[in-house]
Amino acid sequence: MGALVHGGGRVYQEETVRVWLKRDSGQYWPSIYHAMPSPCSCMSFNPETRRLSIGLDNGTISEFILSEDYNKMTLVKSYQAHQSRVMMILFVLEMEWVLSTGQDKHFTWHCSESGQRLGGYRTSAGACGLQFDVETRHVFVGDHSGQVTILKLEQESCSLVTTFKGHTGGVTALCWDPIQRVLFSGSSDHSIIMWDIGGRKGTAIELQGHNDKVQSLSYAHHTRQLISCGADGGIVVWNMDVERQETPEWLDSDSCQKCDQPFFWNFKQMWDSKKIGLRQHHCRKCGKAVCGKCSSKRSSIPLMGFEFEVRVCDSCHESITDEERAPTATFHDSKHNIVHVHFDATRGWLLTSGTDKVIKLWDMTPVVS
Repeated sequence: MGALVHGGGRVYQEETVRVWLKRDSGQYWPSIYHAMPSPCSCMSFNPETRRLSIGLDNGTISEFILSEDYNKMTLVKSYQAHQSRVMMILFVLEMEWVLSTGQDKHFTWHCSESGQRLGGYRTSAGACGLQFDVETRHVFVGDHSGQVTILKLEQESCSLVTTFKGHTGGVTALCWDPIQRVLFSGSSDHSIIMWDIGGRKGTAIELQGHNDKVQSLSYAHHTRQLISCGADGGIVVWNMDVERQETPEWLDSDSCQKCDQPFFWNFKQMWDSKKIGLRQHHCRKCGKAVCGKCSSKRSSIPLMGFEFEVRVCDSCHESITDEERAPTATFHDSKHNIVHVHFDATRGWLLTSGTDKVIKLWDMTPVVS
């Protein structure tokens, strides 16, 4: 039997939780319509235990158990986890922990059996990204300032491992691959960064494939494919089983590093050469500071994460082969502004909900295989 669990949160201005069951006709119909005391902001469902954890706008986390036939939900406990809106919830069955982040700039974790608060940590901003590694007990928190914080959790305490920042906008989504030990972060700056945590080399690979903020990241471990969904309605499936390259650091220069023409702030060289200063640009492939004339070409560089055409200098444009321009991602239009996503890796199903109040269920097996 197929079941969908959906909460009406701030986007929909509703205070309900609905469970949709797949009928013999193949259509989904609601079997439960449960009213909540405050709008639902996030949820986490564990199929093994049928435990449904719901975060509310008022900072409360309510936990329910769904019946075997998914026709009844029973409230087990509620507790005040945050002072304001709950942003993310993660239920960790192995530890019997409920991890959460809130608009109050706090990460907290509670015992799922007793509801007792085990600990907390204040983040630099409200956090929308939350992932956990069971093996090392490391939690990854991505916040609105663009920072990712790694904490080591014990039963009733936590310690800061490190923080890092690579986005120019806030972190909107995180996804952890425990096998390759790689963390993916999505941002309001439209980009995705792959952080090589396990390799200990500090490698960070950028992926550029959205025209609006990245809303969700999911990973198919068996095929090494990343699925990203954006507010632009785009669903992008990235092949991560390729040797990707880091984008270069942008170099500083007072003149074009190709033709030596001065940039507009270089008054001395402008005066000496009697030339008008030019605007500075950067080649996305080599990172050199170049003028517009020396970087008039555009090219995609998929192995560097640029699936769209970007500015490159003329010499780099000539050096890029057709093989290097071969796409490493496929693009799909969901035809609605995506707000929330859930990926079921076992069935290859992707669920998207949008600002249009529509829930769509996608069979991803033709592209995730």
